[in-house]
Amino acid sequence: MSAPVQTREGELILDSHKLSYHMDRVMAWEAGERIAPVSVDMSLTRACGAMCSFCYAMMQESQSRSSIKTANALNLLDDFAEIGIRSVSLVSDGESTLSPAYVPFIQHASKLGIDVGNATNAWEWGPEKIEQVLPHLTWVRFTVAAGKPEAYASIMYKGKEHTQVFDRAIEHVRYAVELKKKKNLGVTLGIQMVLMPQFKDEIIPFAKLGLDLGVDYAVIKHCSDDEQHTLGIDYSQYESLHNLLTQAESMSNEQTKIIVKWDKIKDGDKPSYKRFYGPQFLLQISGSGLVAPSGMFFNARYSKLHIGNFTEERFIDIWKSERYWRAMNYLASPSFDAQTMMGTLPIQHYVSVALDNHAKGIERIRPGGEKKPLHVNFL
Repeated sequence: MSAPVQTREGELILDSHKLSYHMDRVMAWEAGERIAPVSVDMSLTRACGAMCSFCYAMMQESQSRSSIKTANALNLLDDFAEIGIRSVSLVSDGESTLSPAYVPFIQHASKLGIDVGNATNAWEWGPEKIEQVLPHLTWVRFTVAAGKPEAYASIMYKGKEHTQVFDRAIEHVRYAVELKKKKNLGVTLGIQMVLMPQFKDEIIPFAKLGLDLGVDYAVIKHCSDDEQHTLGIDYSQYESLHNLLTQAESMSNEQTKIIVKWDKIKDGDKPSYKRFYGPQFLLQISGSGLVAPSGMFFNARYSKLHIGNFTEERFIDIWKSERYWRAMNYLASPSFDAQTMMGTLPIQHYVSVALDNHAKGIERIRPGGEKKPLHVNFL
């Protein structure tokens, strides 16, 4: 496991988990209680203007691409607050900045005391939206597939002639960095590269771009594939990239940390766990409103794990339902094998490894120290 990165604001943990700071939920789970998730990863739409080569959402069910209605989005947050969900990350399977509910959702969550993070390509995240949401966000992570405009456009937009999308995104990132400084905001700003082995020539240019932008961090992570290997990721090729990745990390300076998610890159396509406990703590919801334990199961072939849709019934009723807990208990049972029955390295991976080791007595989860890390409510 990589050592946590120290920043001027505190400890930034991107290559592990933060269950140690949510022992109330860990102990309740261990006692067999029905717990509310600590965090929810979701989107406010399935629409997205990008066509990223590495996108897992491309392999998911072709659901509605219309945006979640604002009223439904705000009701969802009220339900989250009532049952004790502590954070929401707007990532999942769509570009939430395209939704009319985007700004009111973030502002309402802030009012309720729910932390919000957002991953975005920043194409439609212009100054007006940035001004409205940045003071209310805990973190923003910009998807930047490469450090050079031509490669960026080829990977994310399928055409070298469309490099203007790179320029627009970078302009918006710079605006956010300047606004953070100007208003002394506590939000953490970072860029992320989803590394497919064939993109190795972009590792160093990506790190250089992070330093040039002056973001808080630039993170390089693995690429997830499904159990049918639709994206064709050869996880054995990552090992040959270790020297380049180490070189990129060494470029870190006082302002910008270059971070490699070593644990996931080294774990490859076979997790250590068979039981999938993570979704009970970190739930995923599609931009269509579909509630499923994990984004790995949004596709229609996993319909037995489709628990409900919060645009059709209140989320709190879905969470309380027997169908919700049947799905969670099935994933935690011997009837399910995470090594063969789902895609690789889900968002719940770190949490699932820790919970599995805890349940087996291999390594117990211990309470965290008094000084909490950054983004503590995001597992």
